Amino acid sequence: MFDCDPELVESIRAASRQMVRELGFMQATLAATDYPPSAVHAIMEIGSRQSLTAVQLAEVLCLEKSSVSRMVRKLIEGGELKEAPSATDARAKVLTLTAKGRHTLASINAFGRHQVTTALAQLPQVEQQVVGQGLGAYSRALEAHRLGTPFNPVESVEVRRGYQPGVVGRVTEMHANFYARSVGFGQFFESLVATGMAEFVARLANPKNGIWVATQSGRIVGAVAIDGEDLGNDTAHLRWFIVDDGMRGAGVGHKLLSAALAFCDGQGFAATRLWTFRGLDAARRLYENAGFVLHDERAGQQWGSEVVEQCFERQRPPVQTKISAEKSSAANGAGKSN
Repeated sequence: MFDCDPELVESIRAASRQMVRELGFMQATLAATDYPPSAVHAIMEIGSRQSLTAVQLAEVLCLEKSSVSRMVRKLIEGGELKEAPSATDARAKVLTLTAKGRHTLASINAFGRHQVTTALAQLPQVEQQVVGQGLGAYSRALEAHRLGTPFNPVESVEVRRGYQPGVVGRVTEMHANFYARSVGFGQFFESLVATGMAEFVARLANPKNGIWVATQSGRIVGAVAIDGEDLGNDTAHLRWFIVDDGMRGAGVGHKLLSAALAFCDGQGFAATRLWTFRGLDAARRLYENAGFVLHDERAGQQWGSEVVEQCFERQRPPVQTKISAEKSSAANGAGKSN
């Protein structure tokens, strides 16, 4: 379970209340219909799923069965729904939309899309993606809490190797924001990341180089790169490892790091090296769990401000051939027999 900032909690509560009011849920009717919010949601859910039983509808809407039964009866009487015996359960009746119900659904969807479109149009495109990502994760977390099931946001994150549009700017942005807040790095550091990334992605055609990008709902939320050229000596350079603030601690970093190190081992690098600085304890634990050890430590200013720079190195794990594995197994078996 992650820690929660009390101020953030209150901010989200306030935003949720305002959303409820702005979207019209405090009104007696919703979405330019003559129906209350529960009935509008019933029409939408039945329409999106083609059909539902009353019991299934109650589960979807998180409402009591008796309340749903009364609402369904009114919608049937209003000509929005029709019911028919279930083909798989003689005790159940299946609810579907009538022609009138489909027309009502089209009007509801048009109203809702207009609300969302006009609101998002007030925001830059990057912030539009943030809204989509945040609301999606928040709604899934609320559902997980209600059902008492574990919620892991990393399940919706996809990690891909290779250049992704916007990766240079997005990785630069994540680095600049995080390190400005945590250690006070400024323009020099941001420019260093941007120019370095731009130079590196031009070298991705080299099979010794690679970049892995984590995305959620199409938005970049993390990245890591392996530069197989700049250090020489059969040593890979792990660079620009970053995870978005909202995804940190959820396992995205582990997925990225695992993919990058698997690449290093597959390419046959004798070692993988990275530079960071003292004080980034969560990152250090992640590195050490992956097999990195502290190789060197000294004061430096390569990122624009003086920090205690640290160099970590991971040796390639020994390759156990099939023959040696069989010999080891045979030896263990002989030892047991003795």
